Amino acid sequence: MVIRLAYSPCPNDTFAFHAMTHGLVDTEGLKFVVEHADVEELNKRTSTGLYDMCKLSYNAYFHLCHKYIMLNSGSALGYNNGPLLVSRKDSGELTSSSIVAIPGRMTTAALLLDIAYPFLKNKPEVLFSEIAQGVMSKKYDAGVLIHEGRFTYQKEGLKLIRDLGEYWHYLSGRPIPLGGIVVSRGLDKNLQKKIDQILKRSIEFALEHPDTSDEYVSLNAQIADKEIQKKHIELYVNKFSLDLGEEGKNAVYSLYLKANKEKVKLMDRDSLFV
Repeated sequence: MVIRLAYSPCPNDTFAFHAMTHGLVDTEGLKFVVEHADVEELNKRTSTGLYDMCKLSYNAYFHLCHKYIMLNSGSALGYNNGPLLVSRKDSGELTSSSIVAIPGRMTTAALLLDIAYPFLKNKPEVLFSEIAQGVMSKKYDAGVLIHEGRFTYQKEGLKLIRDLGEYWHYLSGRPIPLGGIVVSRGLDKNLQKKIDQILKRSIEFALEHPDTSDEYVSLNAQIADKEIQKKHIELYVNKFSLDLGEEGKNAVYSLYLKANKEKVKLMDRDSLFV
């Protein structure tokens, strides 16, 4: 059976998926046809039901959970690894008229910015890799950095205003759910569980053989620096990537409740996961 799969070219995703998409672990007869795209592009495409399996921002998932269900494996979730709100070193305080670049309306970064700074209204959507330069060139007053940006912003002359993940931890006491891997609710339940186990197997292989995916990770990474790629993987691939567990599921549900302001037609916690 062929599974149409899409994930981002970021190091944590290519590291996690390498083994199962390159024949290094048992895929139990399943074949995965892969597409790569920026996570916000995936957020948009998945709303049409294009993929059987896809990487999604948790913010996007909260809008699509009637069509897709979250796997227990594959999530980027944890402490001290959230999006960073940055500005130029000579910038003043943010106001309601400030222009703040976000990496996409459906990213978790955008949701966290709304939670922390509800007064901000002018938030243009910008490709994540272009935000830092846009802030430095004074096109934007500030910007929200994701992915490798958190490792390079200081070298680019930017200052940290707030770690939005830390702010979420302060509010909730829980780790921040950034993104995860979903499968279509149209797939058989047993198939959903099989895919979940295959992904877990792939991540376990990656952690046990971390150098095996080096070429694949580097080929797709936005930043060529291998040390930054390694830091990226170490930060976003952790115990929650293997299995969300109770702690991870509770964190996801807390953010889900916060995101759903109307509190109507809410799913119960376990309905969100395979």
